[in-house]
Amino acid sequence: MNIEPTNSIPDVLLIEPQVFADNRGFFFESYNQQKFTDKTGINVKFVQDNHSLSKQNVLRGLHYQVIQPQGKLVRVVVGDIFDVAVDIRKSSPTFGQWVGYELSAENKLQLWIPPGFAHGFLVFSEVAEVLYKTTEYYNPQGDRCILWNDPDLAIDWHLVAPPILSGKDQGGKPLAMAEVFD
Repeated sequence: MNIEPTNSIPDVLLIEPQVFADNRGFFFESYNQQKFTDKTGINVKFVQDNHSLSKQNVLRGLHYQVIQPQGKLVRVVVGDIFDVAVDIRKSSPTFGQWVGYELSAENKLQLWIPPGFAHGFLVFSEVAEVLYKTTEYYNPQGDRCILWNDPDLAIDWHLVAPPILSGKDQGGKPLAMAEVFD
């Protein structure tokens, strides 16, 4: 397992598993708590696994919880996405900055997004299945959404067509008006 801090936000980690491949296929550990803790210094307990299927050009996000903030370990098992994390911790030197990486079934990369970040993704492939572990249970009362196209964030989503959005995502708040973390 190779773990690298992301370009501009070192708290977000890009994880490349060790893949054993041959003419039969491949095998890799998608998660090993001891190795994750040893390599990152982060000791988390994952309490929930989520699995979503989305069609091409679906954009989900930017989601976060103010009650029971979730850390997320995100990976793709079918297809290809552009995965984004936005730092919404006011006390952080990277507050309001974002990082984005292409995660796919082919590259098998994973993204660790700590609590205190908003998260979203855009589907590049015909369909994508995304799996992510969370450090807290989903709490609908604390569910919040930042506007995916907030001009202050200026996220380059690599759009090739208008995104397909839920009502929740269409109604997201700009970061300047959103409830964030201290």
